[in-house]
Amino acid sequence: MADSSITSVGIDFGGTSVKLGVCRGGELLCTDTPIITADFVGPAALITEMAARVAKLKETYPDIAAIGVGVPGLVDFDHGFVHVLTNVPGWKHVPLKAILSEKTGLPVVVENDANAMAYAEYRYGAGRGLNNVVALTMGTGIGGGLILNGQLYRGSGCAAGEIGQMSIDSDGKAGHYGNLGALEKYTGNKEIAEHAVLRYAEAHITKTLEECTPKKIAEAAQAGDDIARQIWEEIADWLGTALSSIAWLLNPDAFVIGGGVAQAGDLVFGPLKRKVQSMLSSVVWERLQILPARYSNEAGIIGNAALAADLV
Repeated sequence: MADSSITSVGIDFGGTSVKLGVCRGGELLCTDTPIITADFVGPAALITEMAARVAKLKETYPDIAAIGVGVPGLVDFDHGFVHVLTNVPGWKHVPLKAILSEKTGLPVVVENDANAMAYAEYRYGAGRGLNNVVALTMGTGIGGGLILNGQLYRGSGCAAGEIGQMSIDSDGKAGHYGNLGALEKYTGNKEIAEHAVLRYAEAHITKTLEECTPKKIAEAAQAGDDIARQIWEEIADWLGTALSSIAWLLNPDAFVIGGGVAQAGDLVFGPLKRKVQSMLSSVVWERLQILPARYSNEAGIIGNAALAADLV
C-alpha cells in the first residue's frame, strides 16, 4: 500500500472524455481540463495528448512519481495492455502502459475503471477500514470491483468483478455475451428508463425516455408518485437478487454502490437492504453493510492515482 506522501496522476478514461487529476494521499490536489475523446483519431494521438497534459501538470507538481489510467474495457493489468474499449473506436490491442511510460518517463499502471472506483472507495471512501468490499458503479452499464482480504482481486484474465453480466433470470433478457438475464439489462440507465416508460404506459400515462431517467424517477417518487416508487422497488429487487448471490459467495463486509442509481438514496437502499436480508442467513447478513459510495465523478481519478502510488 502506497506511502500517503507520494504524488501521482490519476487518469479516468471515459467514452466521451479523459479526465486527469493530481492526487496525494487520497486528496485531489487539482484537475485538468478534460480531453474530448472524439477530438483524436486513434490511440496514438490521444496518448500523445495525455502525455503532454502530464508534462504540463509536472511543471506545477514536479514531485509527480507515477501515473494510473483507468479504462472502460478489458485490461491485462500485469502488462498494461488494453484488449478493447467498446465505446472508443480504434482502441483494440493497445500497449498503453508501454507507450505512455515511454512518453512521460514515469511508471504507469493501467486498470479497469470499475476496479479503480472500487480501490478509491476501499482506500479512502465508504469502504475504508474494511478488508472485503464489493463495489458497484451503476450507469450506462454496471461495473464492479472486488477487494478481498485487502487486495484488489482481478481474476485469472483480469476480468473479475463484472457484476453487470451476472444473471438474475435464466430465461431473461440476453446480455452482450449471450448470458440470459444479465443484471445490467435491467438496471442500466437506459434499461431503467425503458422499463419506466412501460410502467407508466400500463397506467395510461405517456412518458418519454428523457422523462424517465433514474434522476427523474427519483424526483417523481420523492414527490409522491406511486408508480415511480414501485419502479424503485423493482430495481431494488433485481439488484438485491444479484447482491445476495455475491454475498453467499464472498461474504463481504460491505457493498459500496455508486452511480446514478445510488443517488436515489433510501428509495433504493431501503428496499434493497430488505431484499438482500430476506435471502441471506443471519451469519452472512449481520456483518454486511450496504453503503452509498463516497465519491462521484472523482472516483476514477483518485482510485487510479492511488494504484499508481502503489508502484513507487
